[in-house]
Amino acid sequence: MNGEWRMAKQTFSSFAIRSLAIPMEITMTYEEWEKTVHPRVVNEPVWGFFGYRKALFLYDLAWKDCEKLMEDRRGRANVDQLIRSAGSISANMEEGYGRGYGKEYAYFLRVSVGSARETKGWYWRNRHILSQAVIDHRLALLDEIISLTVTEIHRQKKHKRINE
Repeated sequence: MNGEWRMAKQTFSSFAIRSLAIPMEITMTYEEWEKTVHPRVVNEPVWGFFGYRKALFLYDLAWKDCEKLMEDRRGRANVDQLIRSAGSISANMEEGYGRGYGKEYAYFLRVSVGSARETKGWYWRNRHILSQAVIDHRLALLDEIISLTVTEIHRQKKHKRINE
């Protein structure tokens, strides 16, 4: 790899990103990214779910990763699948939240988990082009999104039983 790309670095508290898919002069942590989100997005009720925010962050990282993948003929073949599955995570959270609490919301959260698992698979398939550090970071971030979403699904089930 040439020197203009930095290796991805994971810090426990902020997941600082310096990836092969992001030029050296662009370094964005989750906290820095969050400051760039449009106020109309932040004001949406679904923004209160931390898993949603992490899913949007992942999508922006995937966008940059796709730029790197587009440089290789074999990577270009995977770009559409990666960006669609990454976008599907937050999109299903939005749709489910818009339908209110209950069975439908839990259903869309489960679809989000499925999309997150699919995205993990697409990142793994792209390990020959993206750096090991980028792959490690994205898989860890996806594990976090899955964990937060599964916890929310269980919370929804509990909420449903209490209100029945």
